[in-house]
Amino acid sequence: MSHTVDESKLHQHLERMLSDIGAAMSASLVVIGDKLGLYKALAEGGLLTPADLARKTGTQERYVREWLHNQAAGGYVTYHPKTHAFSLTPEQAHLLADEASPHFMPGAFEIIASTARDEPRIADRFITGGGMAWGDHDPGLYHGTERFFRPNYAANLVKSWIPSLDGVEARLRKGITVADTGCGHGSSTVLMAQAYPNSSFVGFDYHAPSIHIAKERAQAAGVSDRVRFEVAKADEFPGTYDFVTSFDCLHDMADPLGAVKHTKKALSGGGTWMIVEPQAGDELKDNLNPVGRVYYAASTMICVPCSLAGNGPALGAQAGEKKLREVVSQGGFSKIRRAAETPFNMVLEARA
Repeated sequence: MSHTVDESKLHQHLERMLSDIGAAMSASLVVIGDKLGLYKALAEGGLLTPADLARKTGTQERYVREWLHNQAAGGYVTYHPKTHAFSLTPEQAHLLADEASPHFMPGAFEIIASTARDEPRIADRFITGGGMAWGDHDPGLYHGTERFFRPNYAANLVKSWIPSLDGVEARLRKGITVADTGCGHGSSTVLMAQAYPNSSFVGFDYHAPSIHIAKERAQAAGVSDRVRFEVAKADEFPGTYDFVTSFDCLHDMADPLGAVKHTKKALSGGGTWMIVEPQAGDELKDNLNPVGRVYYAASTMICVPCSLAGNGPALGAQAGEKKLREVVSQGGFSKIRRAAETPFNMVLEARA
Protein backbone atom coordinates (compact mmCIF):
# COMPACT_ATOMS: atom_id res chain seq x y z
CA MET A 1 0.00 0.00 0.00
CA SER A 2 1.54 3.28 -1.10
CA HIS A 3 1.43 6.46 0.91
CA THR A 4 2.24 10.01 -0.04
CA VAL A 5 5.22 11.15 2.02
CA ASP A 6 5.40 14.72 3.22
CA GLU A 7 9.08 15.53 2.64
CA SER A 8 9.10 18.28 5.25
CA LYS A 9 7.69 16.01 7.96
CA LEU A 10 9.99 13.19 6.87
CA HIS A 11 13.05 15.39 7.34
CA GLN A 12 11.82 16.51 10.75
CA HIS A 13 11.65 12.87 11.83
CA LEU A 14 15.05 12.17 10.29
CA GLU A 15 16.61 15.08 12.18
CA ARG A 16 15.09 13.85 15.43
CA MET A 17 16.37 10.32 14.84
CA LEU A 18 19.82 11.57 13.85
CA SER A 19 20.01 13.46 17.14
CA ASP A 20 18.94 10.32 18.99
CA ILE A 21 21.50 8.19 17.14
CA GLY A 22 24.24 10.63 18.08
CA ALA A 23 23.13 10.59 21.73
CA ALA A 24 22.91 6.80 21.83
CA MET A 25 26.31 6.33 20.19
CA SER A 26 27.82 8.83 22.64
CA ALA A 27 26.38 7.36 25.85
CA SER A 28 29.29 4.97 26.32
CA LEU A 29 31.71 7.85 25.77
CA VAL A 30 30.14 9.77 28.66
CA VAL A 31 30.66 6.71 30.86
CA ILE A 32 34.30 6.53 29.72
CA GLY A 33 34.85 10.24 30.34
CA ASP A 34 33.45 9.89 33.84
CA LYS A 35 35.28 6.66 34.65
CA LEU A 36 38.69 7.88 33.46
CA GLY A 37 38.42 11.33 35.04
CA LEU A 38 38.43 13.22 31.74
CA TYR A 39 35.60 15.55 32.75
CA LYS A 40 37.10 16.25 36.16
CA ALA A 41 40.47 17.08 34.59
CA LEU A 42 38.81 19.49 32.17
CA ALA A 43 36.85 21.05 35.02
CA GLU A 44 40.04 21.97 36.87
CA GLY A 45 40.28 24.96 34.53
CA GLY A 46 42.32 26.22 31.64
CA LEU A 47 42.41 25.19 28.02
CA LEU A 48 43.63 21.66 27.33
CA THR A 49 44.72 20.09 24.08
CA PRO A 50 44.13 16.38 23.59
CA ALA A 51 47.77 15.78 24.47
CA ASP A 52 47.42 17.88 27.64
CA LEU A 53 44.32 15.99 28.75
CA ALA A 54 45.91 12.63 27.99
CA ARG A 55 48.95 13.52 30.13
CA LYS A 56 46.78 14.70 33.03
CA THR A 57 44.70 11.51 33.05
CA GLY A 58 47.25 8.87 32.08
CA THR A 59 45.41 8.03 28.88
CA GLN A 60 46.36 7.78 25.21
CA GLU A 61 46.21 10.97 23.16
CA ARG A 62 44.71 9.41 20.01
CA TYR A 63 41.70 8.06 21.86
CA VAL A 64 41.33 11.25 23.89
CA ARG A 65 41.40 13.37 20.74
CA GLU A 66 38.55 11.43 19.16
CA TRP A 67 36.62 11.49 22.42
CA LEU A 68 36.99 15.27 22.67
CA HIS A 69 35.82 15.73 19.10
CA ASN A 70 32.67 13.71 19.84
CA GLN A 71 32.02 15.61 23.05
CA ALA A 72 32.47 18.98 21.35
CA ALA A 73 30.09 17.96 18.55
CA GLY A 74 27.49 17.11 21.17
CA GLY A 75 28.00 20.32 23.15
CA TYR A 76 29.26 18.46 26.21
CA VAL A 77 32.66 20.18 26.06
CA THR A 78 33.69 23.50 24.51
CA TYR A 79 36.14 23.71 21.60
CA HIS A 80 38.40 26.73 21.05
CA PRO A 81 39.38 26.77 17.34
CA LYS A 82 42.20 29.32 17.64
CA THR A 83 44.16 27.18 20.09
CA HIS A 84 42.75 23.76 19.12
CA ALA A 85 42.07 23.29 22.83
CA PHE A 86 39.05 22.27 24.88
CA SER A 87 37.43 23.25 28.17
CA LEU A 88 34.28 22.90 30.24
CA THR A 89 32.01 25.83 30.93
CA PRO A 90 30.76 26.11 34.54
CA GLU A 91 27.44 24.72 33.38
CA GLN A 92 29.02 21.73 31.63
CA ALA A 93 31.17 21.03 34.69
CA HIS A 94 28.10 21.27 36.92
CA LEU A 95 26.45 18.49 34.92
CA LEU A 96 29.41 16.25 34.16
CA ALA A 97 32.22 16.75 36.68
CA ASP A 98 30.75 17.79 40.03
CA GLU A 99 29.37 14.79 41.93
CA ALA A 100 28.01 17.15 44.60
CA SER A 101 25.86 18.92 42.02
CA PRO A 102 22.11 18.25 42.20
CA HIS A 103 22.22 17.93 38.41
CA PHE A 104 25.16 15.48 38.11
CA MET A 105 24.25 13.24 35.15
CA PRO A 106 26.89 10.54 34.45
CA GLY A 107 24.99 8.03 36.61
CA ALA A 108 22.14 8.15 34.10
CA PHE A 109 24.56 7.19 31.34
CA GLU A 110 25.77 4.25 33.41
CA ILE A 111 22.16 3.08 33.53
CA ILE A 112 21.91 3.47 29.76
CA ALA A 113 25.04 1.37 29.27
CA SER A 114 23.71 -1.33 31.58
CA THR A 115 20.37 -1.55 29.75
CA ALA A 116 22.21 -1.92 26.43
CA ARG A 117 24.05 -4.93 27.86
CA ASP A 118 20.74 -6.36 29.10
CA GLU A 119 18.94 -5.83 25.78
CA PRO A 120 19.15 -9.45 24.50
CA ARG A 121 17.57 -10.80 27.69
CA ILE A 122 14.82 -8.17 27.79
CA ALA A 123 14.05 -8.80 24.11
CA ASP A 124 13.53 -12.44 25.00
CA ARG A 125 11.02 -11.39 27.68
CA PHE A 126 9.00 -9.58 25.00
CA ILE A 127 8.41 -13.04 23.49
CA THR A 128 8.00 -15.13 26.65
CA GLY A 129 6.27 -12.55 28.85
CA GLY A 130 8.57 -13.44 31.72
CA GLY A 131 10.24 -11.03 34.10
CA MET A 132 13.77 -10.20 35.14
CA ALA A 133 14.52 -9.64 38.81
CA TRP A 134 16.48 -6.58 39.92
CA GLY A 135 19.39 -8.76 41.00
CA ASP A 136 19.66 -10.38 37.56
CA HIS A 137 20.52 -7.17 35.71
CA ASP A 138 23.94 -6.02 34.60
CA PRO A 139 25.81 -4.83 37.73
CA GLY A 140 26.31 -1.40 36.22
CA LEU A 141 22.64 -0.73 36.84
CA TYR A 142 23.04 -0.65 40.62
CA HIS A 143 25.99 1.75 40.62
CA GLY A 144 24.40 3.99 38.00
CA THR A 145 21.08 4.10 39.82
CA GLU A 146 22.71 5.27 43.03
CA ARG A 147 24.74 7.96 41.27
CA PHE A 148 21.73 9.14 39.27
CA PHE A 149 19.28 9.39 42.19
CA ARG A 150 21.62 10.53 44.96
CA PRO A 151 22.11 14.15 43.72
CA ASN A 152 18.34 14.61 43.59
CA TYR A 153 17.93 13.17 47.08
CA ALA A 154 20.80 15.29 48.40
CA ALA A 155 19.21 18.43 46.97
CA ASN A 156 15.64 17.79 48.09
CA LEU A 157 15.21 15.14 50.78
CA VAL A 158 16.22 17.14 53.85
CA LYS A 159 15.69 20.63 52.44
CA SER A 160 12.16 20.26 51.10
CA TRP A 161 10.65 16.76 51.05
CA ILE A 162 10.77 15.94 54.76
CA PRO A 163 9.84 19.50 55.80
CA SER A 164 6.74 19.20 53.58
CA LEU A 165 5.42 16.35 55.74
CA ASP A 166 3.11 17.05 58.65
CA GLY A 167 5.19 17.21 61.85
CA VAL A 168 7.78 14.64 60.75
CA GLU A 169 10.87 16.84 60.75
CA ALA A 170 10.34 17.95 64.36
CA ARG A 171 10.01 14.33 65.42
CA LEU A 172 13.15 13.36 63.52
CA ARG A 173 15.11 16.09 65.27
CA LYS A 174 13.84 14.92 68.64
CA GLY A 175 14.55 11.25 67.90
CA ILE A 176 12.44 8.49 66.32
CA THR A 177 12.92 5.14 64.59
CA VAL A 178 12.95 5.07 60.79
CA ALA A 179 12.80 2.30 58.20
CA ASP A 180 13.94 2.96 54.62
CA THR A 181 12.54 0.16 52.44
CA GLY A 182 14.04 -0.64 49.05
CA CYS A 183 17.09 1.37 50.08
CA GLY A 184 19.53 0.06 47.47
CA HIS A 185 23.03 1.33 48.24
CA GLY A 186 21.65 3.34 51.14
CA SER A 187 22.10 6.90 49.87
CA SER A 188 18.72 8.04 51.16
CA THR A 189 19.22 6.31 54.51
CA VAL A 190 22.65 7.83 55.06
CA LEU A 191 21.48 11.32 54.08
CA MET A 192 18.69 11.18 56.66
CA ALA A 193 21.03 9.84 59.34
CA GLN A 194 23.48 12.67 58.73
CA ALA A 195 20.71 15.27 59.01
CA TYR A 196 18.94 13.84 62.06
CA PRO A 197 21.54 12.45 64.50
CA ASN A 198 19.02 11.85 67.32
CA SER A 199 17.03 9.34 65.27
CA SER A 200 17.92 5.74 64.38
CA PHE A 201 17.61 4.25 60.92
CA VAL A 202 17.34 0.82 59.32
CA GLY A 203 17.66 0.34 55.56
CA PHE A 204 16.07 -2.73 53.99
CA ASP A 205 16.58 -4.16 50.52
CA TYR A 206 16.15 -7.68 49.18
CA HIS A 207 19.31 -7.38 47.03
CA ALA A 208 22.13 -8.60 49.27
CA PRO A 209 25.04 -7.10 47.25
CA SER A 210 23.42 -3.65 47.57
CA ILE A 211 23.07 -4.05 51.32
CA HIS A 212 26.77 -4.91 51.53
CA ILE A 213 27.64 -1.65 49.73
CA ALA A 214 25.16 0.30 51.88
CA LYS A 215 26.99 -0.83 55.01
CA GLU A 216 30.24 0.45 53.52
CA ARG A 217 28.58 3.78 52.68
CA ALA A 218 27.35 4.20 56.27
CA GLN A 219 30.80 3.41 57.63
CA ALA A 220 32.46 5.92 55.28
CA ALA A 221 29.90 8.60 56.21
CA GLY A 222 30.49 8.08 59.93
CA VAL A 223 26.89 7.17 60.73
CA SER A 224 27.17 3.42 61.27
CA ASP A 225 26.50 3.94 65.00
CA ARG A 226 22.88 4.88 64.26
CA VAL A 227 22.27 3.19 60.90
CA ARG A 228 22.08 -0.48 60.11
CA PHE A 229 21.21 -2.30 56.91
CA GLU A 230 19.47 -5.65 56.55
CA VAL A 231 18.41 -7.89 53.69
CA ALA A 232 14.61 -7.98 53.66
CA LYS A 233 11.71 -7.51 51.26
CA ALA A 234 9.39 -4.54 51.56
CA ASP A 235 6.53 -6.85 52.51
CA GLU A 236 8.54 -8.74 55.14
CA PHE A 237 10.91 -6.34 56.92
CA PRO A 238 10.90 -6.72 60.73
CA GLY A 239 10.22 -4.16 63.44
CA THR A 240 7.95 -1.24 64.28
CA TYR A 241 8.78 2.32 63.26
CA ASP A 242 7.61 5.91 63.62
CA PHE A 243 8.49 6.84 60.05
CA VAL A 244 8.91 4.70 56.92
CA THR A 245 10.33 5.86 53.59
CA SER A 246 10.32 4.24 50.15
CA PHE A 247 12.29 5.89 47.35
CA ASP A 248 11.55 5.16 43.68
CA CYS A 249 10.72 1.52 44.34
CA LEU A 250 7.02 0.90 45.04
CA HIS A 251 6.16 0.71 41.33
CA ASP A 252 8.92 -1.90 40.80
CA MET A 253 7.63 -4.37 43.37
CA ALA A 254 6.21 -7.80 42.69
CA ASP A 255 3.69 -7.28 45.48
CA PRO A 256 3.17 -3.55 46.00
CA LEU A 257 -0.14 -4.11 47.79
CA GLY A 258 1.56 -6.55 50.16
CA ALA A 259 4.26 -3.96 50.80
CA VAL A 260 1.62 -1.34 51.56
CA LYS A 261 -0.20 -3.61 54.01
CA HIS A 262 3.05 -4.61 55.71
CA THR A 263 4.17 -0.99 55.99
CA LYS A 264 0.88 -0.10 57.68
CA LYS A 265 1.44 -2.85 60.26
CA ALA A 266 5.04 -1.71 60.80
CA LEU A 267 4.06 1.91 61.54
CA SER A 268 3.43 2.85 65.15
CA GLY A 269 0.35 4.92 66.03
CA GLY A 270 0.48 8.26 64.33
CA GLY A 271 3.32 7.17 62.06
CA THR A 272 3.95 8.47 58.54
CA TRP A 273 4.98 6.78 55.31
CA MET A 274 6.80 8.92 52.72
CA ILE A 275 6.58 7.47 49.22
CA VAL A 276 8.84 9.03 46.60
CA GLU A 277 7.91 8.00 43.06
CA PRO A 278 8.76 9.13 39.51
CA GLN A 279 6.86 12.19 38.36
CA ALA A 280 4.02 11.20 36.05
CA GLY A 281 0.56 12.24 34.98
CA ASP A 282 -2.33 9.80 35.17
CA GLU A 283 -2.86 9.72 31.40
CA LEU A 284 -0.41 8.79 28.65
CA LYS A 285 -0.97 12.12 26.93
CA ASP A 286 0.36 13.87 30.04
CA ASN A 287 3.64 11.93 29.91
CA LEU A 288 4.56 12.43 26.26
CA ASN A 289 7.51 14.67 27.09
CA PRO A 290 11.29 14.26 27.61
CA VAL A 291 10.98 13.13 31.25
CA GLY A 292 8.21 10.68 30.37
CA ARG A 293 10.30 9.29 27.52
CA VAL A 294 13.20 8.58 29.87
CA TYR A 295 10.96 6.96 32.46
CA TYR A 296 9.03 4.82 29.97
CA ALA A 297 12.35 3.53 28.64
CA ALA A 298 13.57 2.70 32.14
CA SER A 299 10.20 1.15 32.91
CA THR A 300 10.38 -1.13 29.87
CA MET A 301 13.93 -2.27 30.56
CA ILE A 302 13.94 -2.34 34.38
CA CYS A 303 10.72 -1.66 36.30
CA VAL A 304 8.16 -3.81 34.46
CA PRO A 305 10.51 -6.83 34.19
CA CYS A 306 11.32 -6.51 37.91
CA SER A 307 7.66 -6.72 38.92
CA LEU A 308 6.83 -9.45 36.40
CA ALA A 309 9.68 -11.57 37.76
CA GLY A 310 7.52 -12.07 40.85
CA ASN A 311 4.24 -12.28 38.90
CA GLY A 312 3.44 -8.75 40.03
CA PRO A 313 1.10 -6.13 38.53
CA ALA A 314 3.90 -4.23 36.77
CA LEU A 315 2.68 -0.75 37.72
CA GLY A 316 5.54 0.80 35.75
CA ALA A 317 7.60 3.91 36.39
CA GLN A 318 4.86 6.12 34.96
CA ALA A 319 2.08 4.64 37.06
CA GLY A 320 0.77 8.08 37.98
CA GLU A 321 -0.59 9.40 41.25
CA LYS A 322 -4.12 8.04 40.80
CA LYS A 323 -2.95 4.44 40.45
CA LEU A 324 -0.47 4.78 43.30
CA ARG A 325 -3.14 6.24 45.55
CA GLU A 326 -5.43 3.31 44.75
CA VAL A 327 -2.79 0.79 45.82
CA VAL A 328 -1.90 2.70 48.98
CA SER A 329 -5.53 3.16 50.00
CA GLN A 330 -6.32 -0.52 49.33
CA GLY A 331 -3.54 -1.34 51.77
CA GLY A 332 -5.24 0.52 54.58
CA PHE A 333 -4.01 4.12 54.41
CA SER A 334 -6.91 6.58 54.53
CA LYS A 335 -4.96 9.85 54.42
CA ILE A 336 -2.85 10.34 51.29
CA ARG A 337 -1.63 13.63 49.87
CA ARG A 338 0.97 14.92 47.48
CA ALA A 339 3.33 16.76 49.81
CA ALA A 340 6.00 17.89 47.34
CA GLU A 341 7.26 17.43 43.82
CA THR A 342 10.14 18.09 41.45
CA PRO A 343 10.35 17.67 37.66
CA PHE A 344 11.52 14.10 38.32
CA ASN A 345 9.63 13.00 41.45
CA MET A 346 6.38 13.23 43.37
CA VAL A 347 6.34 12.86 47.14
CA LEU A 348 3.27 11.25 48.72
CA GLU A 349 2.52 11.35 52.44
CA ALA A 350 0.43 8.44 53.71
CA ARG A 351 -1.13 7.95 57.14
CA ALA A 352 -3.50 5.29 58.43
